[in-house]
Amino acid sequence: MLSQNQKPAQDPTWLSEWTPEKESFWESEGKARAWKTLTVTTFNLVLAFATWFMVSAIVTRLQGVGFNLSTTQLFWLTAMPGLAAGTLRIAHTFFIPLFGSRHTITISTLSLLIPAIGWGIAVQNPETPYWVLMLLAFAAGLGGGNFSSFMPSTSLFFPKKLQGTALGIQAGIGNFGVSLAQFLTPWVIGLAGFASLAGGSQTFHDKTKTSEIFLQNAPYVYVPLILIGAVWAWFALKSIPVKANPRQILTIFKDKHTWVMTSIYLMTFGAFSGLSSAFPLLIKTLYGGFENAPVPLQYAFFGPLIGSAVRVVFGMVADKTGGAILTTISGVGMLTSAIFTSFYVTPKSLEEFPFFVAGMLSLFFFSGIGNASTFRQMPVIFPATQAAGVIGWTAAIAAYGPFIVSMLISSTIAATGNTVAFFYGIAAFFLFNVALNHYFYGRKGAERPS
Repeated sequence: MLSQNQKPAQDPTWLSEWTPEKESFWESEGKARAWKTLTVTTFNLVLAFATWFMVSAIVTRLQGVGFNLSTTQLFWLTAMPGLAAGTLRIAHTFFIPLFGSRHTITISTLSLLIPAIGWGIAVQNPETPYWVLMLLAFAAGLGGGNFSSFMPSTSLFFPKKLQGTALGIQAGIGNFGVSLAQFLTPWVIGLAGFASLAGGSQTFHDKTKTSEIFLQNAPYVYVPLILIGAVWAWFALKSIPVKANPRQILTIFKDKHTWVMTSIYLMTFGAFSGLSSAFPLLIKTLYGGFENAPVPLQYAFFGPLIGSAVRVVFGMVADKTGGAILTTISGVGMLTSAIFTSFYVTPKSLEEFPFFVAGMLSLFFFSGIGNASTFRQMPVIFPATQAAGVIGWTAAIAAYGPFIVSMLISSTIAATGNTVAFFYGIAAFFLFNVALNHYFYGRKGAERPS
């Protein structure tokens, strides 16, 4: 997919040589630069994921501060970042060869200011038109798109023997941005000092009690971090001379295993991203009607936190066990968790809430295993000239997870009044992918064991 291509020596933003497979070069120069690059890009990827998922945290408070929005409209807002992210990831796949790591990472990070500042302005006025909120929700998907340029960039800096470790660290820690968005929001919206420079407070109504909050803090908190990340990237990063072969890129679509792995990764990361986005609003919708109802963001951030941590750990496990067996375990675990959770989505009392949360956290746990194992499988299933393209493509499609999951939940609630059918539906999808994985990659005599 990508190969060395020398850039003019006078261009200071491009490295004149990069040969990490040579042990002498790696030890003398490559190792230090590669790990520094990983640190900078991972910091920015955390911000990208946080910006992508901040809408899922903000929507749980919009009705309470005066926005007249229905449950269906709220789920549409949680869906739009996923719609944008999947589409933008396809484009991001080509950015590194065209523009290099330094320009791509810096400009992509600066683009996060659009949704961060836009949402900070919009939430202060309950009369903000719904179409504006939808556009801003779509803009939040800029963060989701970044993944498909950041990861290929990282893979270029490391020798093959360390690419799995480097990508596992970056993807896993980057995923922590989801939890960051959902964990920070309840805390920062209560900080008056931060908001005093950017608008006043809002009265939040929650059944019988009211409180003063600063909802604009939820997006504004990322603005200084985004600026720091962009400046850091500009001054710390260099670009590796690479070129893309479009003909090689297109060959991946002729291989049936591209489509098989797309479906399998949609099961793992698609479910992780989709449920991460929908979890806070799902808690509010299913359990918000009870007295002393749970505050969604006090629980929701645990899901992506668990999934992210598991992805980091099992990336190393997959190097020892192989990916296929772990993907099977992941799919079976997600299938079981989805069926278990379905029994607690039509609650009669708050006593059922801990079981609902346990089922959801189990889903996140097993999705994290699958997110790690599939990244181990793809470089084994595909030749080196195709693997990067397949990873970029599957990541793009799986990024539609928030859109698909939110739309399915909203449609199921509209049609049946509950989400039972949704959980049985995803359980069936998980079963289908377990069968695909076992047949093509996991069984004895499999076509491409991985």
